[in-house]
Amino acid sequence: MAAITALQAYGSEDESSGNGSETEDKQEDSVVHLKPLEKGNSVMKIQDRMMLNSAPVVDSKEEVGASIGIPVDFAKKEVSFNPTYEQLFAPKVGPVHPFKTQQALAHRNTTAGYVEPTHFNAFTFENQRKTFHSYGYALDPSSESDGTKIVGLVEEAKKNEGKTVFETTAVRPGDKRKKVRKNDPSDIDGYLGPWGKYVDEKTVSVPTEEEKEELDEILAKRSKKGKKQEEKAGEEKSTLHIKDAYDYQDRSFLHIPMDLDVDLKSTDPPEKCYLPKKLLHTWTGHTKGVAAIKLFPQSGHLLLSCGMDSKIKLWEVYNKRRVVRTYIGHKQAVRDACFNNSGDKFISAGYDRYMKIWDTETGECISRFTNNKVPYCVKFNPDEDKQHIFVAGMADKKIVQWDTRANEIVQEYDRHLGAVNTITFIDQNRRFVTTSDDKSIRLWEWDIPVDFKYIAEPNMYPMPSVTLSPNGKWLGFQSMDNQILIYGAQNRLRLNRKKNFKGHMVAGYACQMGFSPDMSYVVSGDADGKLNIWDWKTTKLFNKFKAHDGVSIGCIWHPHETSKVITCGWDGLIKLWD
Repeated sequence: MAAITALQAYGSEDESSGNGSETEDKQEDSVVHLKPLEKGNSVMKIQDRMMLNSAPVVDSKEEVGASIGIPVDFAKKEVSFNPTYEQLFAPKVGPVHPFKTQQALAHRNTTAGYVEPTHFNAFTFENQRKTFHSYGYALDPSSESDGTKIVGLVEEAKKNEGKTVFETTAVRPGDKRKKVRKNDPSDIDGYLGPWGKYVDEKTVSVPTEEEKEELDEILAKRSKKGKKQEEKAGEEKSTLHIKDAYDYQDRSFLHIPMDLDVDLKSTDPPEKCYLPKKLLHTWTGHTKGVAAIKLFPQSGHLLLSCGMDSKIKLWEVYNKRRVVRTYIGHKQAVRDACFNNSGDKFISAGYDRYMKIWDTETGECISRFTNNKVPYCVKFNPDEDKQHIFVAGMADKKIVQWDTRANEIVQEYDRHLGAVNTITFIDQNRRFVTTSDDKSIRLWEWDIPVDFKYIAEPNMYPMPSVTLSPNGKWLGFQSMDNQILIYGAQNRLRLNRKKNFKGHMVAGYACQMGFSPDMSYVVSGDADGKLNIWDWKTTKLFNKFKAHDGVSIGCIWHPHETSKVITCGWDGLIKLWD
């Protein structure tokens, strides 16, 4: 109140003294917000100017209802009457936000503004779109235009009188190309009919010099990228897992043990074999599936296994049945392996396109061979004077013969029409039999690259696994139609129709089959992981039991045991059954 009284006194002095002096004008300018309002020529009294009201102007509910009628409750989702625009978009009761712009205060139903659905004819839209695409002009789609404003090429619109593509306009050059017309059917050689070409059609396109340079650069880059660099062989190493690698006479683990109940040096088979019934031992060590297993030559006291984990392992079959040595050198899964006659070396074939010869005792990789193709099977020549030669069945339909002394290919047997799956020597190693994905069997003379017998029937299936019987008289072929076929190995490879073993499922898998040493039983794995045993004479399925969780891919009957069978599967396990 003291401030108001002072201001009143200041105003009264102003009024009494008048507007004469410049100092008073300056004082008035300094208090512009208190400058008196002129009403005509008279000045309002200071009491009228200094009336203050600190409360904002707020309409009461009664006044709002009187001004716009019934207000719309914004909290409700339904309106029970037909409101006017003022009622529907009236502001809420209360003061207006002082810092919001008019655009921010406007009604909106989206974040960016207010969206209203607009309905138009689809034909009208397509008409204008195609007109703009063809002629370069169309009607202005904005709502402000009256439907006569043109956007785009206005001059073209004037020429065509604003006509659209659905209205007839003057034909432009190039709108309709002329065709070569030869529709006379009596002219047999010259008749074209609807297949005639356009008059200005070019069927041969020659690139310009600039385009040719660009194409040459692109082709050069592609040729560089397409060149496959020769894969380097993996680093070969070996791990010995046993401490007693040599006995008191300094003999290695390759020495045939003599302290067993079985004479492993004997060449005579057991007199009578029996069916295996129980699991005797399980070898574990491979982290992935086992692709193939091979016994040590003649004695069978060691077992070689090829794994899909790119490792090769050597196991003990007797005594503690430990893992003896691990051979690491392939970058990808190992497909096949084969001992030489003495067993001091073996060769392995992997999907990394390499074949490697290893020293069984020391684990050293002696040599490596490749022709940049995947080998599916490898075999040393069984003759004593040809132990430096091996043959390999390749994925490129060839059988390649390698000389390890010169490290070069000395012969190629190129007659198959598909990947070669098996190689089996017969007839005192003078001949060998091969099977392929081309559903054929071929018989070869050693070192002669032309097959002298070719077997292929319309009802034949691929045979990805072949086993020679212990007596050397029969060949067992695992056929993809879920049966085992027997061919004579000594009578020019004839089919024995009386020996046909069925009852297992091997379609799609190269499951190995085997014979008992006394030729009384035939064994085979299958896709269900079962071991199947047939009688050789009657071809009756004697027994079938679960051996592996995955595919039972390998199966060998021990040559000196009466009932011991070794199996391997894609579950990574190797099992001994008795």
